[in-house]
Amino acid sequence: MVNKPWKIIPRPLLETVLNNHVQRHRVPQPLILHGPRGVGKTTLVLDRLLGDWNKGPHIAGYVDFAQSVTEHHPDHQQSYPWASWTSCDPPLLSNCKTQLENCLESMSHKAIKLGSISSQQIFATMNKWYGLSTSLRRILQGYNVAVPEKVSVSFLWERAVYALSVRQNADEIDGLLELEEKGDSLSVEEASYYRETAFALRLAREVIRMHQSWRANAIAHLNRTNGFSRTLANSCTDWPLLLLQLLSQAAEIGFFQPKLVLNNIEILKSAIQTDDSTVSASMYHDNLLWRIIALGANERCLPVLFVTSDSYYSYQAFVDFGFPDIFISRETFGWTPQEAKLHMVPDYFSASEWTIIADVLGANSRHLFELYALKQSNHYQSLMGNKAGTFEDIVDAYLAYLQIAVVNPAMEKALLRLQRYASDAQKGSIPDERLRFGAPWRHPPRTEDPTHCSEWAKIQLMDFVQALVNTEFAVNYLGDYSLEIFEDPSAMALVEVGILYTQRDPSFFRPISQGIKRCLVRWLIQERMKMSYWSSTKYWWQRIIRGRYYKHLMLGYRT
Repeated sequence: MVNKPWKIIPRPLLETVLNNHVQRHRVPQPLILHGPRGVGKTTLVLDRLLGDWNKGPHIAGYVDFAQSVTEHHPDHQQSYPWASWTSCDPPLLSNCKTQLENCLESMSHKAIKLGSISSQQIFATMNKWYGLSTSLRRILQGYNVAVPEKVSVSFLWERAVYALSVRQNADEIDGLLELEEKGDSLSVEEASYYRETAFALRLAREVIRMHQSWRANAIAHLNRTNGFSRTLANSCTDWPLLLLQLLSQAAEIGFFQPKLVLNNIEILKSAIQTDDSTVSASMYHDNLLWRIIALGANERCLPVLFVTSDSYYSYQAFVDFGFPDIFISRETFGWTPQEAKLHMVPDYFSASEWTIIADVLGANSRHLFELYALKQSNHYQSLMGNKAGTFEDIVDAYLAYLQIAVVNPAMEKALLRLQRYASDAQKGSIPDERLRFGAPWRHPPRTEDPTHCSEWAKIQLMDFVQALVNTEFAVNYLGDYSLEIFEDPSAMALVEVGILYTQRDPSFFRPISQGIKRCLVRWLIQERMKMSYWSSTKYWWQRIIRGRYYKHLMLGYRT
């Protein structure tokens, strides 16, 4: 019986690619590390790379937007979900904003301690993008400081920094900058310089908050009407973008090289907005990404790494942001079966066990870890001790877990999405071109009867899964350049719940793992067995008369 602790296995090629990107102090484009769930993206960053990215002159900020999802995060003794984050209760947008801003502020304080950011630099950056005169005068009026009528903006800035330093706790600033630890090695002038910069950064935040307060009513109106305004969206991302600008300007090879890792970036897009202090989550997400792109293209930005398992970022994000190469794309699918066998046999599994695993589950690293943990459990060892079970039993038990805990709930959520699609079609919310002649989903129920909608949704989903089975799960969505599959509500529902993944290169729809693929087939068989005679007749009518046939998109690909 093998009994070894699980270890994190290096991935030299991918690590080299990511290291080469973040070793630069400024880059023109952000990088997206994406791939199906369970291939080890977060593990790679946290356990293999992040430590080295915080050594010497390197400082890496890490933000995991899923950290506040208590039901599905390792910080709360839970594991990440197999399905999409949209299947979980989303966090508050305010929490996500606070995480991002706190991380960038912490990095900025480190830059101030090194002398890489100055008060004059903060003023120059603020004065470039914002009208400071009125806001500084109002801040000084709030501090009861008299200001002459005709003075320069730089004079107002210096006066406001001084007024702020008098009224705020200097000990708190000393603690943030760790000035007490430096002790006698720091002269009075140097300490004063660092404090002035820290107070200038706080003043910049006060100015941005004041500008945002002036737009509060407009933002509230925008949220009520579900409108769009780039100016209002910019006002909500001004503070993190200012910090990114300052950090990018301060970056210097061999002295201060900041970088930022944003994990589970897709959660930011679906976060819950609880008040009108900011724009909607999707608008905030899009604006943040767009301004990071613009900062990199116009002035060069510190390396920003997005980590995600959402296939939106493998293809559709590049389309939405207007250019096929607007991000640097690094897609990973984990190990090949040959690589996994090299690492797993004989340390964790025997050769005979690996043959079963490769055939049933594939080389997904999370499958392998969970199966190994199950193999080490007392239940399995008692079975093997009594010679009442085999390794196939533990694989079957694991597949049953995936079926019950992952695939079946995800399919239920996909059915709900299809029912909403039927309801939207009934209300006329679906464009006519998506219900064109010949589309298998062209005839949703003409009533809002939940029973009819549910039956239609299940038949549609079963028809789509059967079409995938017929193509051996090898649909190339760019095969004939029609992109027709993106109009299929069943395909989009399975992508949204995280069961299917849209690859970037090669351009295929695929289940997120071989184990999930088996569970999809099981789900189809179970649903067909449960159907009544009349429902079965409707299903076969759909398959024969209106059914989906994607074999022309196979192009010789096999998963």
